[in-house]
Amino acid sequence: MTLYEWFVAGAERNPDGLALDVGPHRVTYRDLRALAERLAGHLLERHGGPPRAVGLLAARSLAAYAGYLAALRAGAAVVPLNPSFPAARNRLMCAQAGVDLLLREDDTDLGVPATTVTVSPRSLSRLPGAGGQGGQGGLGGQGGAGDLAYVLFTSGSTGVPKGVPILHRNLDAYLAANIDRFEAGPGCRLSQTFDLTFDLSVFDLFVAWGSGATLVVPTKLDLLAPSRYVRTRELTHFFAVPSIVSLARRLNSLAPDQMPTLRHSLFGGEQLTLDQAAEWRRAAPASTVHNLYGPTEVTLTCTRYSLPADPADWPRTRNGAVPIGAVHPWLEEVVLDREGRPADEGELCVRGVQRFPGYLDPEQNAGRFVAFDGGRAVPFREGDVLTDRHWYRTGDLVTRSGGSLLLLGRLDDQVKIRGYRIELGEIETVLRRHPDVVDAVVTPLPSDDGEIDLVAGYTGGPVSEAELTVLVKESLPVYMAPARFVHLDDLPLNVNGKIDRRRLTTVLAE
Repeated sequence: MTLYEWFVAGAERNPDGLALDVGPHRVTYRDLRALAERLAGHLLERHGGPPRAVGLLAARSLAAYAGYLAALRAGAAVVPLNPSFPAARNRLMCAQAGVDLLLREDDTDLGVPATTVTVSPRSLSRLPGAGGQGGQGGLGGQGGAGDLAYVLFTSGSTGVPKGVPILHRNLDAYLAANIDRFEAGPGCRLSQTFDLTFDLSVFDLFVAWGSGATLVVPTKLDLLAPSRYVRTRELTHFFAVPSIVSLARRLNSLAPDQMPTLRHSLFGGEQLTLDQAAEWRRAAPASTVHNLYGPTEVTLTCTRYSLPADPADWPRTRNGAVPIGAVHPWLEEVVLDREGRPADEGELCVRGVQRFPGYLDPEQNAGRFVAFDGGRAVPFREGDVLTDRHWYRTGDLVTRSGGSLLLLGRLDDQVKIRGYRIELGEIETVLRRHPDVVDAVVTPLPSDDGEIDLVAGYTGGPVSEAELTVLVKESLPVYMAPARFVHLDDLPLNVNGKIDRRRLTTVLAE
């Protein structure tokens, strides 16, 4: 099935139910489907035929969600753009993805060579019936399972974003399994905390729309008080990055028993600590807490771990994090050590139906895949032919623990200082044990003597440097103790709500 066919299935299951709750708009499936059809016809008419890729410069609005569906209905790939990004970055994304139609909700001029259509709630209400030739509603087909569904961009080590194309077929088994696992359907109300440029937004949209549930879009102010958002909007499912728990705790907005309607609490995008899970669970005692993991390149998430109902049965892990669980049964995984051999601790590599077909720029495939037949992995090199047999290298260090995988951190978070290999996440875990420390991030910085020192930024407190030094040295070798501890009001976050380590490094250096 295509993503649009998933939406149609939800619309046919619950035609008079609410599909979308955003701002002042409460839109039924029947009306949202009709709006998507009319807008798709308008796009085809303006473009003079089916576009290849539609750049969507809109966020958290009726135009954004109707535009997303209309692009799919027109048979195009959706390329979400973020209005808060610099215009130059959005232009670069459009160029890489081959955007030939730009759908926007204001007069922002990106200067891209594409048909440009501006929409607003008023213009949407005035759209004529769908035009064009053939197919449902006068429209043509909406693509097939092997066509591009959307293109997202991840940060590149060279500073150039990497385009990640996702096919409709990459999502089919995933959506079916998650709709079933999380009991989504008519009457359910799902959050939408992620920007459309963040891959986890696709989970929100199509687990909701594929099941006939309601997508409930928060305002930016709602995200500062997530428990109030859940309570007042009567959400049954909530999905966010774990940092939102720390933010709510800092703002004293996460009191016990605040979210009685919540049945499933999902977290992903970064490491979820057991302390964060416990804090959230106290505020939503009827909710099951799930930890989801997966890179964009393996289509949203590829593992899941659900914490037991009784916190007394929760695991105790070496780094204080919730396990990421097991890879989905329709995927394959292998853990490889630094020599490319199977191991209980090493880099997680995944292949299967969710694995993307390779970066938009084939040169970026080099080093990101391996061929492995049970002996020793062979890295994918420039000029090799990428096939379904290749495993995607996640770049994440995991270990097998109690039948589950435990995420230890990024491989590139491992640093070597004065001859010692150090995992920064291990130091961060120790610092979080202090009762006055809410969150902590450790980063390597050059020192005056030309060596590399570790510097810790933390929120909460403030706590004396001597006290934190003793805490670290009680648990870790002396060479792992940060040279400095910097108290911060907040850790800087990127547009997806994750800790922005690059900005934090700049702050700590200053």
